[in-house]
Amino acid sequence: MKRILPLILLLLLFLGSCATKKRTTHSKERKISVAASPRNSMEEAPDPVLETPENPAAASKINNIINTALTYSGVRYKYGGTTKKGMDCSGLLYVAFKKNDVDLPRVSSAMANEGKRIRVNQVEKGDLLFFKTRKGKKINHVGLVVAVENDDIKFIHASTSRGVIVSSLREGYWNYAFVKANRIL
Repeated sequence: MKRILPLILLLLLFLGSCATKKRTTHSKERKISVAASPRNSMEEAPDPVLETPENPAAASKINNIINTALTYSGVRYKYGGTTKKGMDCSGLLYVAFKKNDVDLPRVSSAMANEGKRIRVNQVEKGDLLFFKTRKGKKINHVGLVVAVENDDIKFIHASTSRGVIVSSLREGYWNYAFVKANRIL
């Protein structure tokens, strides 16, 4: 038991940034709905911005950024990491955008000040989602939208417990922690 206690304390300290610790209080639960937007309905063609002929360069760049981020799927979480040996949430997006010639700040709270804020029902592939996973007012987690299917938003991010994964904004934890979305491109 004496050997395990320091490991537990070290693990708790490690979970401080980009934390994905589940909240146990359900009294403040909220639901974010993206179904109100006509572009997300089943009758509309998926992702019309990416299919717009007058903006093929942006569509191509967005797809390249997403594909770059997806190459890190399964990489373990490492605070401050920016390589295949380990990534944190902002490191993943910093690298994915940087490899495609788009400069972003290195930390999620600074990334939240970049681009244009958009409503959740306007979210498209390539947009950034920001979260507060701890008490306080500071944004401490970020993800990149990889797909919008009807009212489900899928995003890639680095989770402390599962590494680089694709999650859904429908998931209760992420839905509750969601703060805002920004469009960079």
